Amino acid sequence: MDKFVTLTSNIVPIPTRNIDTDQIIPARFLKATTREGFGENLFRDWRYDDAGSPKPDFILNQTGIAGKILVAGRNFGCGSSREHAAWAIYDYGFKVVVSSFFADIFKNNALNNGLLPVQISDPFLQTIFEMQEKNPGLELTIDLEDQTITIVGTDKQEKFDISPYKKYCLSQGYDDIDYLINQQDKIEAYEKSST
Repeated sequence: MDKFVTLTSNIVPIPTRNIDTDQIIPARFLKATTREGFGENLFRDWRYDDAGSPKPDFILNQTGIAGKILVAGRNFGCGSSREHAAWAIYDYGFKVVVSSFFADIFKNNALNNGLLPVQISDPFLQTIFEMQEKNPGLELTIDLEDQTITIVGTDKQEKFDISPYKKYCLSQGYDDIDYLINQQDKIEAYEKSST
């Protein structure tokens, strides 16, 4: 996984509430067991019609809309517990998802796969959507160390919560196995001291 410290990027807004994991990555695309290649089917049924042609009104198909921060409506990642949803978002190129509420399993899956879920208040989320509507080039800065999200060019900022362990792992580019491997000397020293 990539190390995450600070990210400033344009946003991709999807203000829909209750986006479930089947909308993020439909079940028919869950045949692979590795993380690569899921991004091409992210929001598949929203992005493409039955003939496989891009739907021009969907945000990911619009010219000039690009960024590493997905901003979504409340209750993002609800539904089934598929880890593939986090894989698809990360594989597409997003590093952060911002919402005012995340389903717990999705939130954990995201953190375990290098994707930072930033939970903010409903009013701040609404402010982001309103400002982006007026300025499609709106940028956010996500500072993991300070645990802040800032609307670039303004004094609008909020703090977000993250577990200290997951914060450390993201800042180092570690998954859980990488973390344990990095602690190997300490583990071996402890084992020797307790025998």
